[in-house]
Amino acid sequence: MPLFRTTKNSAKQLKKKSFRNEKELQSFVENNLETLFGVRFLASEFTTSQQHGGRIDSLGLDENNSPVIIEYKWGEKDNIINQGLFYLDWLVDHTGDFQLLVHEKLGNNIKVDYGSPRLILVAQSFSKYDQYAINRMAENIELWNYSQYEDDLFELKLTASSQARKSGDKKRITKVSYEEYDVEHHVKNKSAELKELFKELRERVLALESDHKIEENPRKHYIAYRTNKNFAEFQLQSSSIKIFIDLPKDQLEDPKDIARNMTNIGHYGTGDVEVVLKNFDDLEYILGLIEQSYLQSS
Repeated sequence: MPLFRTTKNSAKQLKKKSFRNEKELQSFVENNLETLFGVRFLASEFTTSQQHGGRIDSLGLDENNSPVIIEYKWGEKDNIINQGLFYLDWLVDHTGDFQLLVHEKLGNNIKVDYGSPRLILVAQSFSKYDQYAINRMAENIELWNYSQYEDDLFELKLTASSQARKSGDKKRITKVSYEEYDVEHHVKNKSAELKELFKELRERVLALESDHKIEENPRKHYIAYRTNKNFAEFQLQSSSIKIFIDLPKDQLEDPKDIARNMTNIGHYGTGDVEVVLKNFDDLEYILGLIEQSYLQSS
């Protein structure tokens, strides 16, 4: 899709650029991991072991404390899917090594969630065969396309994700044992009224999707909604829904001042702003707060 810069009534199509090599692409992504993917950087060109004989392009930890392996595709024949699966298997067998790396880089108070490791693959383009392949696999694999333009513009889009489909009909390639949670896990034993409220909220949030795909990612304690990174998390209570918004309170337009700053207060969601939805009367207003975070993330 062409990109244009507009000035008054005229439009200029921007020319595409390219990184000079894979290493330049890798350095750019690693320097901007939190902005691009919500991932904290751990290591570059990480040597797995002499026996294993691998070198992981980039290692990180996402906002849900899940391990993230990132590989970059430069040539058309680069088979980074198999390479990434190879490293996922290494992760299963070396959780202690990964935990030590997290402690060295991010501190001792982080508990890594090994139940949902992610494999992110970055390239200018992927073939239809790449997309078909990951749709047959049960692993959490994401294909991200990037475009670089003149005037220092950079575009990033999720092309395909194996997380978007249920794993029942998919083949497990690696030894990763995923902890699988679904929406039913969160609505189980909730009242009919709360289920209806959540159903409407969920549908309205997913309907916000425009150019950037929204993914629903149920975790143990909350349901996360994300584009390239989380923008909101829902935690269902007995009679209300706690919503954590991934936008700083001082950047949130909240004329009713209902949002609570949770920066220094323990909570499960990755966002540091909390709002509580108790009935349909507040749905429209709270949806507007969530939309602000979605637009900022996309």
